[in-house]
Amino acid sequence: MTTRPHPDAGPASPSAAAGPPLVVAALYHFAPLKDREAVQARLVGLGEREAVKGTLLLAPEGINGTIAGPRTGIDHMLATLRALPGFASLTHEESAAQHPPFPLLRVRLKREIVTIREPLADPGSARGTYVAPADWNALIADPETLLIDTRNAYEVEIGTFEGSIDPATSSFTDFPAWVRDNLDPQKHTKVAMFCTGGIRCEKATALLKNLGFENVFHLQGGILKYLKEIPEAQSRWRGECFVFDGRVALGHGLAPGTHAMCEACNHAYSQDRDRCPRCGSERRYGGN
Repeated sequence: MTTRPHPDAGPASPSAAAGPPLVVAALYHFAPLKDREAVQARLVGLGEREAVKGTLLLAPEGINGTIAGPRTGIDHMLATLRALPGFASLTHEESAAQHPPFPLLRVRLKREIVTIREPLADPGSARGTYVAPADWNALIADPETLLIDTRNAYEVEIGTFEGSIDPATSSFTDFPAWVRDNLDPQKHTKVAMFCTGGIRCEKATALLKNLGFENVFHLQGGILKYLKEIPEAQSRWRGECFVFDGRVALGHGLAPGTHAMCEACNHAYSQDRDRCPRCGSERRYGGN
């Protein structure tokens, strides 16, 4: 997911009644996916029956998305995805939402499950070494490690790891050019990269490996898994993590963040402001 939240992924209506927390599952898996139209129809039907909403992207290379719903609905959806040939090892990261972060379910057919338009960024040909959240701090504290945030500038703006490099991209499709212009496999011998849930790093590390970089690492489960597992007192994360749904951002322990989303320009900004600092639009209260 490398674009701003889809307009249909806005915050819940302020009149929505609070109930049991919904389960939010962020997931992806790279594996050949056949009969995508049939899979699409099956998932749409299941989502309607189980009150599961969100976005799922289906491409020849795999599945990517974030869904939200009741516990039983999410479990049924995940079981259905893992029953697909080649998807038994699909992993996901969970968080909670008090109000529905998505108004409906969209299951879309795409060319890529995360768009980069770079043939060398193929996780099927190469990928970096996974690093568990518990081992991440030691890796990035090493002065020989070049730490790169593979997300876009508007995401980095509200939070990132201490000491990381921001490529200042507006789209993930800009990342390959930045790599070729700024990195050298002879000079940068130890590279660590991270993103929200891990999927962009699957392609980013594949790109670097195929360009000749030898020691390439990425944060397993992404920022979300790190924030969930690493106590704030031990964390090297600074700020909040932008998420592609109505919650806008999450903090340590995946607690609700303190950012609102401008409906006029899609800029995330602190909830203590009444107007967007970028375009000046007045904040609408209710939800995030």
